[in-house]
Amino acid sequence: MSTKVIIVGGVAGGATAAARLRRISEDVEIILVERGEHISFANCGLPYYIGETIKERSKLLVQTVKGMSKRFNLDIRNLSEVLSIDPQNNKLTIKNLRNGEEYEETYDKLLLSPGARPMVPPILGLSENMSAFTLRNIPDTDKIKTYVDSNKPKKAVVIGGGFIGIEMAENLVDRGIDVTLVEMAKQIMAPIDVEMASILHTHLKEKGVHLVLENGVQAFTEQGKKVLLSDGTEIETDMTILSIGVRPENELAKSAGLELGERGGIIVNEYLQTSKEDIYAVGDAIEVVDYINGKKAMIPLAGPANRQGRIAANNMMGKKEKYQGTMGTSIAKVFDLTVAATGNNEKTLKHLGITYEVVHIHPSSHAGYYPGAAPIALKLIFDKSTGKIFGAQAVGADGVDKRIDVIATAIKGELTVEDLTNLELSYAPPFSSAKDPVNMAGYVASNIMDGELEHIQWHEVDQIVSDGGVLIDVREPMEREFGFIKGSTNIPLNDLRDRLSELPKDQTIYVSCQVGLRGYLASQILKNRGYKVKNVDGGWKTYSSVLGGNLAIDGKTTTNDRRDTEMKSTIEIKVDRVVDVRGLTCPMPIIELKKGIESLDNGQVLELHVTDKGALNDLPTWSEKAGHTLLKTVQEGKIIKFWIEKK
Repeated sequence: MSTKVIIVGGVAGGATAAARLRRISEDVEIILVERGEHISFANCGLPYYIGETIKERSKLLVQTVKGMSKRFNLDIRNLSEVLSIDPQNNKLTIKNLRNGEEYEETYDKLLLSPGARPMVPPILGLSENMSAFTLRNIPDTDKIKTYVDSNKPKKAVVIGGGFIGIEMAENLVDRGIDVTLVEMAKQIMAPIDVEMASILHTHLKEKGVHLVLENGVQAFTEQGKKVLLSDGTEIETDMTILSIGVRPENELAKSAGLELGERGGIIVNEYLQTSKEDIYAVGDAIEVVDYINGKKAMIPLAGPANRQGRIAANNMMGKKEKYQGTMGTSIAKVFDLTVAATGNNEKTLKHLGITYEVVHIHPSSHAGYYPGAAPIALKLIFDKSTGKIFGAQAVGADGVDKRIDVIATAIKGELTVEDLTNLELSYAPPFSSAKDPVNMAGYVASNIMDGELEHIQWHEVDQIVSDGGVLIDVREPMEREFGFIKGSTNIPLNDLRDRLSELPKDQTIYVSCQVGLRGYLASQILKNRGYKVKNVDGGWKTYSSVLGGNLAIDGKTTTNDRRDTEMKSTIEIKVDRVVDVRGLTCPMPIIELKKGIESLDNGQVLELHVTDKGALNDLPTWSEKAGHTLLKTVQEGKIIKFWIEKK
C-alpha cells in the first residue's frame, strides 16, 4: 500500500517538497492543497514586476498547476483551503473555494507550509483607507500594479524599512512616484547594524526617497490621503504600502494542538517534525534554530524554506536527515547598491550577552587600476579568543554577494578568521585583487587576535575625545577639507616620525585616517617607538557614515535632495576639464580633484568621475565653503559624475 502525503501550501517549501517526494518514489500519493490560485511563483520578484523591471507577469509563475501536475504526477488542488486538522485520526477538512464544497481527506504524512502573512496593525483610519496595500502574492501584486497603472499616483508612503519596504520604495521611484519611507527603528534593514545601514540611508536620500526614521504611523485621515505620524507630522499621499513585517500563519497548527513558540512559530525538531510525529512543517511558519547562537528564532527566507522542503520530503519517506539551522544569509538591491549579511549582527550578540570583536574595512571590489572598481564596506564580527566567525555584513555597488557568500561558507565549514587569510580565491583584475577583501578582513581580525593591533569603534570616538584623549588624524591636510573628527590633530602619516615629540608618552594615542589602513601603519610606527596606541576602526569613512560631516556652511543656498545647487535653466553644461578618479584609493581622489580645480579659470566647469563617493561625501559642503558651485550629480551604473563650477 502506497504512502499518502498531503502538503498544505505551495511556493518555496511546499512545491519543493512535492517535487522531491516524486523524485524519491513513483508510488507515493501526493496531494498539494493551496488556498490561492498559484502554487509556485517568484515572490521575491513581485516588487520588480510592479516597478516594470520585470516586464511580463508570466515570468513570475515558476510552475503552473497544469505543468507541475503533469511533470510530477501530483494531485494539485488550488483554490482550496484546509479548514481543520484531526491529528488523532490523520484526517483534515478541506473547502473548495470555487463552489463552497467541504470534504475530508486522510493522510499518512502531512506537511504544513502555510508561510507567513504581512502584519497589519490596528492603525486608526486604516479600514477607511482605499489605497493601502500589502504585498505577499500574485493577487496583491496585481492590485498594486493596477492601481499604479490606472491612478498614476504622484506620492506614496511606504511603512517599514525591511526587504519588501526597501524594494517597493525603489520600484515606486522607478515608476516616477515621490516616495516617503517611514521606519519606527533608528535604521532600515534590521539584519545589519546601524553604521552599515547609514550608508543605505544616504543613498536612499540621494535617490530622492524621503526617509523618516524613529517615527511610527499613528493614523490615516481623509480615506488614506494623509498619514499622521507619532510626532504629529502629516504626510500627503496617493497610496500606502504596509511592509511592517510578517507573522507565521499558525491558525491550523494551533487549532490542531501543535506546539507553538513564543513568537507563534510552529515548533519542529531537527527532522522538521512537529509535536505530532506524522505532521511536518517548513518555511516561514516554523521556528528554527539560529545556526550561530543555537537559540530559537524566526527567520523567513526563501533559501532555507527550499532546503527545509527537501529535507522534510526525505524524512517523510523514511530518511533521517537533520536540518542544521538557519544562518540568515540575505541580500537585497537598494537602487545602485547591494547590501548583504550572514550570521549574527551586533544587536543580536549584545542581546544574548556574547562577547565579540568587530573590524570594518573598505576595499575595492576589484583591482583599482581596472575600470569599474567600486568600494565595499565590509564588516566582520568574530570571537577574539577563538577566531570563530559570528557574522559579516557588506554594502557596495559591486562584489558584495561574492564576499558574503564566501564568509557564509566559511562559517558553515567552521573556519576561523585566521583561516580567511589562507583562502585561495580566484583573482584577475576585472574580478578581485590579489588580496581579496575576505583575505583582508581576515588579516585585520588576525592582527587583533595576535595583539598586534588594538582599536576602538566609531561610536567610542567622541567620548574619548571629550574626556581629553589624544586623537591624531594621519590623512593629508586637503583630505580634512572634506570632513574630520572634531578634536583631532592633523599629523600626516609621512610626517609622523619627524613629529613624535608632539605626542605624550604617558597617554594612549588614538589614530584615525580615511579607512583604517594608514591608521594601522601609523599605529605600528608609534607602537614600535614605545607609545600606547589604538586605531579608529574603519577610519573617517565608517565614523562619518553615521555621524555625518562637520563642515560649517555660512549663508543659505537653494539645493535639491542631492544637495546640488538648483539650476534655473536647462542649458547644457559646458565642460572645460574632465577628472577621472575611478578606482583610486584615498587620498588620490581628493588630490586629483584639487589639482583639476586649481587648473581652471573662474567660471569654468570641471566634470568629476568617481566610483568611491566616500572620500568625497562632503563634496557639496566643501564646494559651497570654497565658493564653488556644485551644478549637478548623476549616477550612471557604478559611476558617479559631478559637475563643479569654479568661482
